[in-house]
Amino acid sequence: MTSFDTAPQLNVWRALLALAVVFVMLATSGWTALHSHRGPSPLQASRSAWEHGSIGGHRLPDPDSAPARLAGFFDTLDGHQRSRLAHRYPLAVGNMNGAPVSLRYRANRLAMKHERKVEHRRMHDKRLSSVGQYDAGRRMHRYDALLGKGRKILAFDPNGSGRIAEVFGDLDTARRVSVVVPGVDTDLLTFQRTFKRYSAPVGMASALYAAQRSADPRARTAVIAWADYTAPSGLGIDSATAMRAQDGAVRLNALLRALPGSSPVALYCHSYGSVLCGVAAHALPARVSDIAVAGSPGMRAAKAANLRTGARVWAMRDADDWIQDVPYMEVGGLGHGADPVSKGFGARVLSAEGAKGHAGYFQPGTESLRNFAEIGIGAYRAVRCAHDDDACRAGLSAGASA
Repeated sequence: MTSFDTAPQLNVWRALLALAVVFVMLATSGWTALHSHRGPSPLQASRSAWEHGSIGGHRLPDPDSAPARLAGFFDTLDGHQRSRLAHRYPLAVGNMNGAPVSLRYRANRLAMKHERKVEHRRMHDKRLSSVGQYDAGRRMHRYDALLGKGRKILAFDPNGSGRIAEVFGDLDTARRVSVVVPGVDTDLLTFQRTFKRYSAPVGMASALYAAQRSADPRARTAVIAWADYTAPSGLGIDSATAMRAQDGAVRLNALLRALPGSSPVALYCHSYGSVLCGVAAHALPARVSDIAVAGSPGMRAAKAANLRTGARVWAMRDADDWIQDVPYMEVGGLGHGADPVSKGFGARVLSAEGAKGHAGYFQPGTESLRNFAEIGIGAYRAVRCAHDDDACRAGLSAGASA
């Protein structure tokens, strides 16, 4: 037996191999390009106009004010005044945490109608290449879909690859709220898909909302498909570090603190979205009762207890999910830490039976989606654990809440 057979040295070699895998990913995928822009983005321009605006002879409040203060400001306005602000500053109002959600829906609809016209002009702009015209056409058709009857767009930023969030159900009257946090390659164009529907945020959230309604038709729930952060593109440096997750965590916490009411909130964090949820965990508001991760590469923590959250932490992974082959470690900022479904991590491990591959957790008819729905309505004793010991239900009652 040579000295290389000892356990510590084997661990070192495994670590080096893991790092090599990461750097191969970086070399083949490339670093995420940073594009400079001339002048302000549409959202920045709208916010700037708001900052210089007034109503009734009074200056408008700082758009970055606390949500409660902004909510108080809108409460002082009548319907006509609110509508006027939405028409004057659609992107500012549509993305303003603290503005009434119904007003945000209306403002974002106005903003998308404007952007659809912009993209329609770009489709026929002969100064653009054929690729540029094709991209404009794709974005115009995406806006057509998002402007469909009854759609509730809670956040919208057309800049770059785009950010967006949509609500299913009635957010104002919901007794329980669920937020779906997706992973890599999520943007305006991939927000919903015709093929592989349930691998995209709209499909995930709509399936979860339908499953919750099926589990308890009397349940008053709302589900948010939240793609309002700049997700990593592909398996490059951004997906191997927490940079995008850190920026996204700030945005997620801002949303959660601005939600109407005080109903419990459950987070459903898929793939890199679970990295974001792990980074956000310590600062989550107390109303967040549950964090459920699926297909996670890690949550930037060695144990669930290190997340420093009062929320219950659930985890699942399908046996066919390729994510299990990534190195569950963190070295020099690369990698995302321990495996959330491992026994040592300490999460409540759920069954994902029926899910196929990395993107199948929200597919209707799967045990994974049923488990998510039971958590979303607070029926914790109805979930099915990954193991026969029922450890994931330990200490929970049927109506447990945060």
